[in-house]
Amino acid sequence: MRVVIAEDHALLRDGLTRLLQAFDFDVVAAVDNGPALLPALTVHKPHVAIIDVRLPPTFTDEGLQAAIAARTQMPGLPILMLSQHVEPLYARELLSTPYGGVGYLLKDRVSAMDPEVISQLLARREPLAVLTAREREVLGEMAEGRSNAAIAAKLRITEKAVSKHINNILTKLDMPPSDDDNRRVLAVLAYLNR
Repeated sequence: MRVVIAEDHALLRDGLTRLLQAFDFDVVAAVDNGPALLPALTVHKPHVAIIDVRLPPTFTDEGLQAAIAARTQMPGLPILMLSQHVEPLYARELLSTPYGGVGYLLKDRVSAMDPEVISQLLARREPLAVLTAREREVLGEMAEGRSNAAIAAKLRITEKAVSKHINNILTKLDMPPSDDDNRRVLAVLAYLNR
């Protein structure tokens, strides 16, 4: 999977690059300023872009503006925005584009770790490995907020089949019926935390 990174802090840019490469992502460009970002996106046509909201030269919203411009040229380009602070205006502006595929992550939530440590942690925490491919598909649609009817329509299966898959998912993820917990939400959280 091709990735373009736009981050002006060299340590974070290098850490993200190394981390992604350790998991076989192809970092095709890592730029440190706004003017270089849009050309990198249009030339490399990445599968995903990780972009700092504020980039040189003005440190205002160069990253955001380049992301919006890129999505007009490449509709649906998945983008993960990085920021020091929660900036609702910036998030709202990008989220208002009609294509989806947008994430917003605070930089203090990003950490670079040794790839071997991450591999071992993920190996121990991969609860979704017990699910079939179809169950993972259904769970992914649940994570998108779709109803059983919408999942059935999208996957071209019956609502009864969707219900069966959801019951299997909940059983395999060891989520017994409970009056206190919403099992569907817990299953989606497990999916998002994978």
